[in-house]
Amino acid sequence: MWDEFEKVKGDKNKLNKFHDKLANLRFLDPACGCGNFLVITYRELRTLEMRVIEALMKGQQVVDVDTLVLLNVDRFYGIEIEEFPAQIAQVAMWLADHQLNMQVSQRFGEYMVRVPLRKSATIANTNALRVDWQSLLPSGERYDYILGNPPFLGHTWQNEEQKADMHLVMSKIQGHGVLDFVTAWYVKAAELIQGTTTKVGFVSTNSISQGEQVGLLWNELYHRYKIKIHFAHQTFRWNNEARGNAAVHCVIIGFANYDTARKRLFTYENIAAIPIEASASNINPYLVEGQDLVIVNRSTPLCPLPRMVWGNKPTDGGHFLFEDNETKEAFLVSEPKAAKWIRPFLSGGDFINGRQRWCLWLKDISPTELNALPRVKERVDAVRRERLASKADATRKKADTPTLFAQVAQPISDYLAIPEVSSERRKFIPIAYLSKEVIASNKIQLIPSASRYQFGILTSMMHMAWVGSVCGRLKSDYSYSNTIVYNNYPWPEAPTAAHKAAVEAAAQGVLDARANHKGASLADLYDPLTMPPDLVKAHQVLDKAVDKCYRPAPFTSDAKRVEYLFELYEKYTSGLLAQEKPKRKGK
Repeated sequence: MWDEFEKVKGDKNKLNKFHDKLANLRFLDPACGCGNFLVITYRELRTLEMRVIEALMKGQQVVDVDTLVLLNVDRFYGIEIEEFPAQIAQVAMWLADHQLNMQVSQRFGEYMVRVPLRKSATIANTNALRVDWQSLLPSGERYDYILGNPPFLGHTWQNEEQKADMHLVMSKIQGHGVLDFVTAWYVKAAELIQGTTTKVGFVSTNSISQGEQVGLLWNELYHRYKIKIHFAHQTFRWNNEARGNAAVHCVIIGFANYDTARKRLFTYENIAAIPIEASASNINPYLVEGQDLVIVNRSTPLCPLPRMVWGNKPTDGGHFLFEDNETKEAFLVSEPKAAKWIRPFLSGGDFINGRQRWCLWLKDISPTELNALPRVKERVDAVRRERLASKADATRKKADTPTLFAQVAQPISDYLAIPEVSSERRKFIPIAYLSKEVIASNKIQLIPSASRYQFGILTSMMHMAWVGSVCGRLKSDYSYSNTIVYNNYPWPEAPTAAHKAAVEAAAQGVLDARANHKGASLADLYDPLTMPPDLVKAHQVLDKAVDKCYRPAPFTSDAKRVEYLFELYEKYTSGLLAQEKPKRKGK
């Protein structure tokens, strides 16, 4: 708006048309709460209008300023499910109007007051997901802008009524049960703006631009509703003023039912930093420069690679586990023959922080051997009873095999371990080789018999750039997924033997640098403040070697890496589709 004003402020005819345009804009906040977004929008528009009036009246005395102020609160609409906030929003708009009228009086020296109140904002006290947003408008009118911050609720926090609301709006999306509550507002808005020039902008939880939610939501928005993203703010931390609402990690996405040449992307050096604006040719749903594509769960890797699997899930009520060496040794005092069946056990947190736990691993124990171990047998019985008490049918069925972990995926070879959750503070997700004797929990993902080349690629900045864009998050921490991140990762197309050898050598250099610091945990080694210089250097060598596997020219930033990887992903998936088409024709 300000840009348009700057272009027309010297031409009175154009300025009058611009003023009329401002006065006729309509705004909707379909989750308005106490009306903060509507109040701020109205205040900013009235501030711009004062500049317009100044430009129109330049050199003239202002008389009867009431006739010059065209903007009023009746062009603003809100929907709020709670009665009291809806009433506050109604009053807040009148108060904002009065305060702005006082500013006009002060600015132009003419008293302005709108009494009695004849116009008001339209604030509907109803459920936004069960009402037609268009019904708030006079017949034949449309909204110019839809904006707001719909409720921040993940699928696990939705009550039964909210889940029913989600199903009402999202029934066409298979698997919508895992989507955040805010996504229903995206779909409702997308339906409403079909064939219009209405622009939408929502503050949202950042999870809708990460992980599996992207495929579910944006496939619908792209293919059914032909949505284009016009601007976006990548993840930032936001404290809003809602009661009891802690700081959340948010994104802002602006979209419409038409394309625009001028797209704006706001990036952040960290989640608390000031945004840096850049133009973009296209913004994809991961909120990076790239084509409009979405990455969905894949059961097998996109490229010819060993499969990554989840670790072993006890579902045992803690009866298989020993939390420390002291607890394990105390158990062995009373059951010394159980030593054969006790193995090291690591969760993701243990793995990163260098903690050691132990577990009973009874995979191949015979009935005779188990009967000879009464203390072990007690624990097995406790596991059985724990599972039988579960509300989940699948867990109760596991009571039939109480000597086994509920999920068994332990490889027979040494393996590469990737923790499911890792702090976003680290430049790299800590990845390491573990012995086949170490039982990895389901909070670790495994690649049996992984090569040094595979280790090198996965612990490089190239792979981390991909992780940063497509990985799901817990708050801002990485939540690594084999089906989204690993299986979709576009590996180098045709690296030469020399390039692969360089990666293998550099990967070994990283392992050797780690070995120089015995006793240091992966958390110590990869903390940005304590990462040893020799390990930093080893990773720099590795990054150069990995980059060269993709192309000769170096990548100047992670953004360029991501752009390249999305292009390569699109190339791989197009190739897969081309291969599949003849098969379908032949059926």
